[in-house]
Amino acid sequence: MRPDGATATLGSRVGTARILLVEDNPGDARLMREALQEAGLPHKLTVVQDGLSALAWLRGEAGEDIARPHLILLDLNLPRLSGHELLRELKADPGLSQIPVVVLTSSTAEEDVRRSYELHANCYIAKPVGLEQLLATVRTLSEFWFGVATLPGG
Repeated sequence: MRPDGATATLGSRVGTARILLVEDNPGDARLMREALQEAGLPHKLTVVQDGLSALAWLRGEAGEDIARPHLILLDLNLPRLSGHELLRELKADPGLSQIPVVVLTSSTAEEDVRRSYELHANCYIAKPVGLEQLLATVRTLSEFWFGVATLPGG
């Protein structure tokens, strides 16, 4: 929301931004959905709840005809396959390695930050506390990844 009460709309250099959110907490996923909508970014958000489901979806094993996401938002604390394990798999797969991955997690542990960058995360962000902070973070992410950065295939 702008100071005058109007909602600003973000432009996207990729048209409709395709975002994959890998998040096992339904409340956090709902908040991200709301924040993306409030930010005004034209987007299609797909949510999967664990690392194995993310890999299956990205590799088209779920039986769906999918378009590769422009950006992956990745929680670290996931069931079945952790965020770090998923990150390792993504960056080792030539078909998926160029998709930017933003780690968005509650952990502020230095070891998690270091390990994420060693596994070639493109960015590490501690989940903001509160809706206003989340909205500010989502706007900043949107402006950078879909307004400033040049994405592969975008």
